[in-house]
Amino acid sequence: MSMIVAGVMSGTSADGINVALVELSSRGREPALSLSKGRPCYTLLGHEEYPFPAPVRRTILAMMNAELARVADLARLNFLLGELYAEAVTKTVRKRRVKLDLVGCHGQTLYHQGETERFLGRKLAATWQTGEGAVIAARLGVPVVSDFRPADMAAGGKGAPLVPFVDYLLYRDQRVSRIAQNVIAQNIGGIANLTAIPAGASLRQVVAFDTGPGNMLIDAVMEELFRKRFDRDGKVAASGRVLDGLIARLLRAPFFRQKPPRTAGREEFGREYVNRFLQLCRGASNPDVVATATALTTLSIANAVKRFVLPRFALRSIAASREHGGCEMIVSGGGAKNPTLIAMLRREIEPLGIELHFSDEFGLPAEAKEAVAFALLAHETWHRRPSNVPSATGAKRAAILGKISYA
Repeated sequence: MSMIVAGVMSGTSADGINVALVELSSRGREPALSLSKGRPCYTLLGHEEYPFPAPVRRTILAMMNAELARVADLARLNFLLGELYAEAVTKTVRKRRVKLDLVGCHGQTLYHQGETERFLGRKLAATWQTGEGAVIAARLGVPVVSDFRPADMAAGGKGAPLVPFVDYLLYRDQRVSRIAQNVIAQNIGGIANLTAIPAGASLRQVVAFDTGPGNMLIDAVMEELFRKRFDRDGKVAASGRVLDGLIARLLRAPFFRQKPPRTAGREEFGREYVNRFLQLCRGASNPDVVATATALTTLSIANAVKRFVLPRFALRSIAASREHGGCEMIVSGGGAKNPTLIAMLRREIEPLGIELHFSDEFGLPAEAKEAVAFALLAHETWHRRPSNVPSATGAKRAAILGKISYA
């Protein structure tokens, strides 16, 4: 039996909506991505991207500022995003001429607090992804799974990262990855996060966590200094010089030393962080500022790999890497399209014996990865199967993720 599921994603950069159409086959209690003759049982039928109109993006970013957000505007944005998500899926379905069965919509994160904090006498963690699932279901006429993070948090987890379940099923087997037995699936979206899959690991042995800023800081700096949404092809960063002393100072922050599981968002690397970063860069040329923001992303990834991943792989050199069957990093997300960022990252990880590849090489376009992931997570939820990874989120137990809105 197969289902066609739309995965819908809009990330922390709030640059637009990604839609992936995925055909999934299911066999009894087995997950959709269980290996069959070395290949995962899914087909990517198509993927589309729809930028947010400028006023919508400005409003989303404003609503992430808790001090300025108005309750009425938050409520309206929830319903507006439901309409926009439904329209994006409708366009994609019409273009691909398929009949949809289910939607998995991550929604737009406005607030994510993975660690417990005291509130009205209770210690609570909290998260908020907006985009009304009931509106999407009504417009499309199919059930919608949304709001994936709270179930993991109710089970004691941080609610993130959620993609490791899919990373594990995609890359756990050498027959799938083709190259190495030890795999690091590195996503570079607004926030950068990785999934580390040791050779022969069970799902319980997977480690996953946010490494730090991905494109978020770079995009914010570009907007502030150049009035552009992002550094196209990394050209501005390529023309600048990295402020190495500042990078060393920034990497001493407690977040980068925190052991997994850990999660990050605009609360850590949003408006206040950008303002402080720009102040610290005062006197540098604009290209130097962008180059430094780009280097912070790459070095925070490389440092996280050295500190928290390679000891688990028992890899400390190129020789050790070869001895243990090799190691590869498979990059996805918008950052994969930034040649300057990728060149910086490659220079950092190659001396560690890690080969850099792209998810495109394995049939999954880099920019489609997270949308595909939420299609797969929705499919598991629809079949009442848990899909969080407690070793990644810190949850005390496996949990069925998301809430279902029926058409």
